Amino acid sequence: MRSSVLTFVFLTFIGGAATPAPAQTAPAGAPDPVQTLVQRLDLDKYKATVKGLTQFGDRRQGTDRNRAAVDWIEAQLRSYGCPTDRIKYVYDPPPPAAGGRGRGNTGLAVGGGRPRGDKIPTGVNTDPMKQPDEKLRALNMQPTTPGPREMVYCTKVGTTRPDEMYIVGGHMDGHGWGEAANDDGSGTALVMELARIFSAPDVQTERTIRFALWNNEETGTQGARAYIEQRQALQGKENPAGSGKYPEPKWLGMIQHDMMMFDHGMPLPDGTMRKEQRAEADVNIEFQSNSKMAADSQKLAWVLEAANEKYATDYPAAVGPHMTNTDSNPFMDLVAAISVREHERGVHIGNGWDPQWHQPTDVYATYTDKDFRLGLNAAQTTLSAVAGLTGATLKK
Repeated sequence: MRSSVLTFVFLTFIGGAATPAPAQTAPAGAPDPVQTLVQRLDLDKYKATVKGLTQFGDRRQGTDRNRAAVDWIEAQLRSYGCPTDRIKYVYDPPPPAAGGRGRGNTGLAVGGGRPRGDKIPTGVNTDPMKQPDEKLRALNMQPTTPGPREMVYCTKVGTTRPDEMYIVGGHMDGHGWGEAANDDGSGTALVMELARIFSAPDVQTERTIRFALWNNEETGTQGARAYIEQRQALQGKENPAGSGKYPEPKWLGMIQHDMMMFDHGMPLPDGTMRKEQRAEADVNIEFQSNSKMAADSQKLAWVLEAANEKYATDYPAAVGPHMTNTDSNPFMDLVAAISVREHERGVHIGNGWDPQWHQPTDVYATYTDKDFRLGLNAAQTTLSAVAGLTGATLKK
């Protein structure tokens, strides 16, 4: 293990500049509280949460199944003891341009790197008959309609710095006529599992953590943008005055999770994929190199990489500069913002490295325990990093 990991320096983000702060270390011989929290992550519980999300089909925004999924997510968060709230907004999309394919269908996303190696076309399935499961096809049949939308979040309030906050997010909507098990049931389940663990009665954090389950990511991150529009100006304002309560603590960082489970490598020359998760699979941590907060975002990414090296059990992490097409992008010029994924979005996912992306095959049964374990390792990575960044401890 590298000496840089043994020293394990976390970062705080104050006034737009990142300054190093020594890690909190347990006394000699005392249990490491971060390790204890990581050990509370459980593969079967993670899988069960993904499975629970798939009961709502692809959870396409603007449908009853999407609204039912929002209600279910909120009920789960409340059962963990994590107080919930909602962002309400209206989505009234313009008509599609003539000949346009719509957001999410582009082969190479804006902000992504230069494609190399074998690649296959990608897109969004819009043909219901490509879903062979008649029951699932019927579940996904209701079309989206414009109008009111809602997204849910819950909050772990800090004990000594409740006015400072890290946002941990994943998007709960999907499309493609599958179950959206990976995109983004895997990221949503990760965020929900972290909310469960941090909300345990014996866990306290110095800083606040908000667990956000975005809606409308697939149509252009409207849920995240509505959150920013409604909450940005409220940052750090005590309400009521003198209460010690901060409805919107100052944002220190935003960590997004989007597609966590499938790293079988690039397509083979014949366009097929390897059957098994590759032994050299990794967790991709991305920042956007041309964003206004690129320096702080890169530092936050390296915090997660160091946490992965110390606490993740199976798969390493890699840091890259091409964050794109997910809910962290609306934040990237406002605060340190990163995304955690199975692949680099622009180069890899945009060139066929995940053949389930927006397809009828994105169903729970497609994935093996090796795939789910990659998602669990991403959860270990973020949990341990956020625990250090927020000063998590266990009550005696």
